[in-house]
Amino acid sequence: MQAKDAHRDPLPAENASVEELAEFWDTHDTTDYEDAFVTVDAKFDIRRRHYEVEVKEAIFKALRERSARLRAPVDEILDGLLRKELLSTSS
Repeated sequence: MQAKDAHRDPLPAENASVEELAEFWDTHDTTDYEDAFVTVDAKFDIRRRHYEVEVKEAIFKALRERSARLRAPVDEILDGLLRKELLSTSS
């Protein structure tokens, strides 16, 4: 492993920017730096599901404009519109 270490670039500084980190990891392989890995305990709870739906550009622009006008996130505006249309007219 020492021969491998002699030819690898040093890791970015701890205060490196996101851009610097991205550039480094875009051009380097994490398997060359396994000795720098740190085991961490991570706990998470996924409570919501997200779905991707394609919309026409004009629809998205109108949605984004309404979002800006109402100062509310795009997903909340869209959810409200869909709830109103789909739940109030379901027959």
